[in-house]
Amino acid sequence: MRGEPRPGLGGEAEHHASYLAFYRQTCIEKCRSLPEAELRSSRLPSGWTPIELLQHLAFMERRWFVWGFLGEPVDDPWGDSRGDGEAAWAVPSGTGLEDVVRMLEECAARTDAVLTNHDLDETAATTGRFADAEPPDLRWICFHVLQEYARHAGHLDVVVELAGGHTGE
Repeated sequence: MRGEPRPGLGGEAEHHASYLAFYRQTCIEKCRSLPEAELRSSRLPSGWTPIELLQHLAFMERRWFVWGFLGEPVDDPWGDSRGDGEAAWAVPSGTGLEDVVRMLEECAARTDAVLTNHDLDETAATTGRFADAEPPDLRWICFHVLQEYARHAGHLDVVVELAGGHTGE
């Protein structure tokens, strides 16, 4: 696993992109350190599993950058949610870890393109996620997504430690 990004990455957008990549890779590697049974088992009263958390991160990132900032329609933006009052997140039984990793990598490519081609002061589209709300600027979205990754990486770190997997960065 590569370490935290170093100073001198360039501009603010490059820093956001580097930290997003760092947190994505951290979460992926933590999940890869677990056997299949642990990926699909919960060790917490809230009931989420490591593979569900990883898929949630992919849906979350897509909701904020593609559906939110770009205003593009996406299939099932809340597809990580069961919606049946049970666990908040759901991964179909036929979906494996590498399927979820691919989804996250596709989201990463779209996010990187957004950060390369848009100014951080640019306001999100008024369609999609923000059709009925005040759209934030790209900088705010970056900080929001980074804090969500950091928070969930910490959650995942605890669960992986309980399961005997890789901990630390």
